[in-house]
Amino acid sequence: MNSELIDILLIFSFSLAIGIPLGKYIARVYAGAKTLLDPVMNPVERLVYRIGGVDASREMNWKQHMSAMLVINLVWFLLGMFILMNQGWLPLNPDDNPGMRADLAFNTTISFVVNCNLQHYSGETGLSYLGQLYLMFLQFVSAATGMAAAAVLFAALRERTSTQLGNFYAYFLRSMTRILLPLSIIVAVMFLFRGMPMTFEGKDTIINLQGDTVQVSRGPVAAFVPIKHLGNNGGGFFGANSAHPLENPDYLTNIIEMVAQLIIPFAMIFALGFYLHRRKLAWMIFAVMTVGFLLLAVPNILLEMKGNPAIAAMGIDTTGGAMEGKEVRFGAAVSGFWTIVTTVISTGSVNAMHDSTMPLSGMNELLAMMVNAFYGGSGVGLLNFFVYLILAVFISGLLVGRTPEFLGKKVEAREMKIAMIIALLHPLLILAGTALSSYLYVRNPDAYAGWLNNPGYHGFSEMLYEYTSSSANNGSGFEGLGDNNPWWNISTGFVLIIGRFLPIIGPVAIAGLLAGKKYIPESAGTLKTDTSTFGIMVFAVILIITALAFFPALALGPIAEYFSM
Repeated sequence: MNSELIDILLIFSFSLAIGIPLGKYIARVYAGAKTLLDPVMNPVERLVYRIGGVDASREMNWKQHMSAMLVINLVWFLLGMFILMNQGWLPLNPDDNPGMRADLAFNTTISFVVNCNLQHYSGETGLSYLGQLYLMFLQFVSAATGMAAAAVLFAALRERTSTQLGNFYAYFLRSMTRILLPLSIIVAVMFLFRGMPMTFEGKDTIINLQGDTVQVSRGPVAAFVPIKHLGNNGGGFFGANSAHPLENPDYLTNIIEMVAQLIIPFAMIFALGFYLHRRKLAWMIFAVMTVGFLLLAVPNILLEMKGNPAIAAMGIDTTGGAMEGKEVRFGAAVSGFWTIVTTVISTGSVNAMHDSTMPLSGMNELLAMMVNAFYGGSGVGLLNFFVYLILAVFISGLLVGRTPEFLGKKVEAREMKIAMIIALLHPLLILAGTALSSYLYVRNPDAYAGWLNNPGYHGFSEMLYEYTSSSANNGSGFEGLGDNNPWWNISTGFVLIIGRFLPIIGPVAIAGLLAGKKYIPESAGTLKTDTSTFGIMVFAVILIITALAFFPALALGPIAEYFSM
């Protein structure tokens, strides 16, 4: 156990050591400065612009940025629906997997377009290799979409007074060619050396240790898994995700996958500091996020290491921790750490079954997604945190009697209205969806008997988790829930759409409005937003909003389950 705790510290430290210089590099990419990849990628980008008819030098205001984002995402959604519903007769299908039903294709396509990867199908049996490759493409473009939106935020906060904030297509393409693709290639090579499959052949026939002849699925796994984690997507090539030995072969690949999840969210925070030349602000943001992360991660590690008292009462040795639903290759401590890494960052991948974690561990996993601003996904984590920043600026200004200002721009009623709408949208989607599903189940449990394998408190938690994961664009699940049916596919599909795009549009709109205002130089009366005091204020705002919105629902689910043990 002590060695596992040391490994966790090393994973976090190594991720931070990569994240800081990577953040400096990302800031140079979005600022249009020279990088080492220019000789290779400049011709590629010019070709893409020429094919797409894009003038990358044309500046856009925030509305044009968001219009471009929505249009290209609509195109990818329509193409995805066609491929998934018709994959049975399309090429690259050696295992003859059938096309998806319309409701499942809708949910799957939306889920990957919005960077959630909420998988209501079993990866290796639900998709052809063409389907897997298209979803891999969506994992690149969905991550790049969030990063491009963050780049618009960067540009808006740096401008003194301007409505022109760069070009969305340039930010988007450079996110892929200069950041996501090079990192994915490096990680893929590491995985290949650890034995991860990379083939287009169909199932292989092997004889297992029991002497049985079995069919083993394989495919282009080593190409799929790197962007799954680097882009904070989380979708598994196999149904068991990173608990599958071909998707996560050994302890070293487990460490690599956790580091891959952490480095871009870390880097985007420091990229903001380098881009704005405000490193102290970046460290304040990182400190607030890290305190929140540790308050969730440390209890989960300890709870999973301690073991399940109900199993211990049966006379079973639990010194190895709560090992139900976990891989013996990884252990309870590292798996407990992964559960928070993947929910805080909105990756959603799993190396253990979250449905089997201890009740309060499940509560922390839910809280990580309910806050959805401690590191967060690629780019969007900063956008979510920016909403809390604006709220904290306004409240702090009222408390100390100063005009609410952020980086030299007044925060007025219009910005506050947008921030409050976005802050309240997240709990509305989660709680309304959970309430409606609970009503349907309680009213007619026989008709919906396939939904819950664990009725009672845990069954409520399963439904709450599904909508929380959907609204937070996470993708992990309490898999005791039977979710591959029209109700869950369609209802979570709409939560996915709203929960992805409005929380991007809102912060970018606020930043765009601020960018167009007159710049006010800092003075003795200016509210400092890069201090530890203001950091405490931001954390308090996050804590209060989350507690008020979600404590009653958590009390009905994981907290009640804990006290009933």
